[in-house]
Amino acid sequence: MLYIQVKQLYEKKMKISQIAKTLGLSRPTVRKYLSMSFEEAEDWSHKQGKRKKILDEYQEWILEWLREYPHLSSAQVKDWLLERFPDLKVGDSTVRLYVTHLREVHQIPKQESPRQYQAVPELPMGQQIQVDWGESTQKTDKGTSIKLYVMCFILSHSRYKYMYWLDRPFTTQDAIRGHELAFQYFGGRTEEIVYDQDRIISVSENAGDLILTCRFQQYVNERGFKVSLCRAADPESKGKIESMVKYVKQNFADSRVYSNLDNWNKRAIRWLERTGNEKKHEVTKKRPREVFATEKEYLIQVPQLNTFPDVINTSITRKISKDNTVMYKSNRYSVPLGTYGALPHNQCLVSLTDEELSVIHPVTQEVIATHKLNQGKGALIQKKSHCRDKNRSSQHLKESLLKQLQTDTIATRYVKTVCKNYPRYQIDQLTMIQSVVDDDINIAIKGIHQCDKLNLYSANDLRLIVQSLKQREASERIDIDGSSDNTMRDTYYVTTRPMSIYTDILKGSEHK
Repeated sequence: MLYIQVKQLYEKKMKISQIAKTLGLSRPTVRKYLSMSFEEAEDWSHKQGKRKKILDEYQEWILEWLREYPHLSSAQVKDWLLERFPDLKVGDSTVRLYVTHLREVHQIPKQESPRQYQAVPELPMGQQIQVDWGESTQKTDKGTSIKLYVMCFILSHSRYKYMYWLDRPFTTQDAIRGHELAFQYFGGRTEEIVYDQDRIISVSENAGDLILTCRFQQYVNERGFKVSLCRAADPESKGKIESMVKYVKQNFADSRVYSNLDNWNKRAIRWLERTGNEKKHEVTKKRPREVFATEKEYLIQVPQLNTFPDVINTSITRKISKDNTVMYKSNRYSVPLGTYGALPHNQCLVSLTDEELSVIHPVTQEVIATHKLNQGKGALIQKKSHCRDKNRSSQHLKESLLKQLQTDTIATRYVKTVCKNYPRYQIDQLTMIQSVVDDDINIAIKGIHQCDKLNLYSANDLRLIVQSLKQREASERIDIDGSSDNTMRDTYYVTTRPMSIYTDILKGSEHK
């Protein structure tokens, strides 16, 4: 009967997804029926009936549960089975497929409890902007792929839009810059801005008493707008911006070829002027551009920033090569030995002035290296301090380091263990340990003790543990009024890349 029903609905020009929904089948099952003749379907059904399944002996139990509680998930069914039959060994996918099969054969569709919606009156002009982030993978003009990240803004009344793209994940500083660019594009700001609970701007909802990252809170205080955070896992409470992100990804970004970030952002603005803000909105039946012409008069003017004078300065993203150099305009600029492999995705930021090029850590915003800008091509611009000193043997480095740490038995044992674990890379490992010790021997020893406790015998691990310790100590020094170094506090909250692994490890080790 199912086979006949599928064929009949398909002949009525119904789509596979519609047939599946109507008959309570999965789409693969519908496709299987459509690919068969009646005789093949009958034979297949007959074989399925004879085929022994692991859960057949529990079928009556499962059917009884599904009939009484149609909303049950396969995970709940498995848990109920294990509760009654503790010795049962069965995988999640086996239960899921079996439950799906029983629902189809016995026509027991899963009952959902759909959320009830009501129409919301239009907000007054100039009251609210909604903000959200998205990402998209694009083909490049070189035949490769790149992941791009977008920050979207929409005026809730007029639906007038703005977007700002980066070729790396957004940081708090990037979010602030995105706000400034949006305010410039709109010609002002609204009284309120609505966000998701994103780590780069918020730490906790705290039952309505919002806790923002220190740097973003400082920016909010400077600009004076009200912040509203959506509840966790409730994206529908800011449906306008959710629709915009989807629209941007499916209309602007879809199938568009990427060449460089500056060109991509310029094309995005042209798309907004041509389509995004020009096409009639399906709900308001008005062009966002035309409504914005009136709403613009209700926006609050934004003066020049005092606290964030450098917020509009741009930086570009570059890859760090295996030889610990960064390429810019056909020249290679050196970074300290060991930088390759130590940064997230081996990406850094490059900031430029008329005469100088700076390489910056993408998370901590720390300057890694600075060079005089070379106007030629094909040159290697390298500092001696970034190179391995070939005159220093591994034995000499080891003896020198052990002499500095001789008062601490754990530290000396740690150095010897690292040398034993990395016989071919002793110079590299010892050089990195030496740089950590030279920077601050006391915190270096603390880091060595943590590494020894956690069995992390690598100079890279030590360096990251020490950085985590520094960040934690910096955050603990912050005064109640936030007058201390807010940048370090933000980094402590914002970091979602490999550094957080070590921060979590350190937190965990305290409770052991």
